[in-house]
Amino acid sequence: MVKESLTPTIPAGPPKESTGEDLDLDGELAPGDRAGEYLILGTIASGGCGTVYTAEHRVLGRKAAVKVLHSQLATSPEMVERFVREARVVNRIRHPNIVDIYEFGELDDKRPYFVMELLEGTSLASIVERRGRLTPAQALSYVEPVCDALRAAHAAGVVHRDLKASNVAVVKDVDPPRVKLLDFGIAKLVRTAPGERGLTAVGQRIGTPYAMAPEQIRGGTIDTRVDIYALGVLLYQLLTGRYPFISGDPVEMERLHVEAPPPRPSVMAPVSPEIDSIVLRCMEKDAARRYPDVGAFADALRAAVKGARAAGTQGKRGVAVYVEVRISGEQDDALLANLVPLLDETELALRQAGYALYLQTGSALLGVKALPDDPAAARAERMDALDLARRILEPLRAPGADPRLKLAVQVHADAAQMRGNEVTGGPLVDIESWAQGGDVEMRATNAASEGLEV
Repeated sequence: MVKESLTPTIPAGPPKESTGEDLDLDGELAPGDRAGEYLILGTIASGGCGTVYTAEHRVLGRKAAVKVLHSQLATSPEMVERFVREARVVNRIRHPNIVDIYEFGELDDKRPYFVMELLEGTSLASIVERRGRLTPAQALSYVEPVCDALRAAHAAGVVHRDLKASNVAVVKDVDPPRVKLLDFGIAKLVRTAPGERGLTAVGQRIGTPYAMAPEQIRGGTIDTRVDIYALGVLLYQLLTGRYPFISGDPVEMERLHVEAPPPRPSVMAPVSPEIDSIVLRCMEKDAARRYPDVGAFADALRAAVKGARAAGTQGKRGVAVYVEVRISGEQDDALLANLVPLLDETELALRQAGYALYLQTGSALLGVKALPDDPAAARAERMDALDLARRILEPLRAPGADPRLKLAVQVHADAAQMRGNEVTGGPLVDIESWAQGGDVEMRATNAASEGLEV
């Protein structure tokens, strides 16, 4: 799978010291500026608190990420303290699934910075946006290392308070994925050393609205159970491809989290009642009714996924047709105008052939169908799937078809978790285990073409 890089293009620039005079009007560092012994190479991202840059140690040559507090915030003692605390909090935890911080310092203009591990890969939010909903087993593979990180944080007396898919870096999207939990900038210390103040007081509302627990919104007492609530939101998003509550009005969003019953993911995706109950318990309005800790949540999710796997291995099989759009050449309005009807035609062809859409994104469709128990009927169904794949490709060969638009159609047969005749999960829908990249136009896996004259 092609991975998005978290490292920006590195622009060239002559080395120079980072002084107040060297900074631009917004206080941003430029390539060649220095943060201690690290030479700034480029900008990764800028958020509400600071800007993160790629950098390289001028002696050791080690690449790193440098986070610098925004200049307009550096005059606030509270913001400086919060920034410094982020580095201390992460160093207090020290866990392989949490981004590592190497050192801390001040620029010549007195703005604090810290140097941390430079990660390459993609965010979990990008994976959900690209793939759509995940199977429970896939969701578990990403959530488990996040739970390990949170468990370590909670043991160190730290509540993350801003757990969301965009704060989860998937460094290597393998099996199992290598994951890092990021951004402890608004973390809360629930257990402090003598003389050390917590990060916030009761009455302050800090977090991301679509993932905030009711007590965060009310400005009440915060403990580790706000992260349990956020785990429920994250799990719902992974399983359905969307947030549990959606509103363009921030006030309405808060009202939904405080008052509205949490939705069941099974309304949007084929998941079991056990998975439903896990999400609903995480998102209880009363924190006392949620899972008592991250370990209890993780154990429940593993048991539910294991049960779903067992239910899906009782001789039930299905066939899948995966269609991916591949674009070459310049992208313009004419190409987009041709892309929409092509996807519409493909979707119609799948539905007319009796396939349910398990995955539907802006560039891919996955149609699935249960296979009959009778071997001869199942073989005929697989042959029909290959014929369907050929028909899906026909519009690309029509006169006037845009040559920049190409389809890759792949057919597979495998074990499937079923609810009645509906495919709800299993190896069949794990496209990353059988779909291939490259220039293939049409492909049938060995399982799909077995016993057929292709």
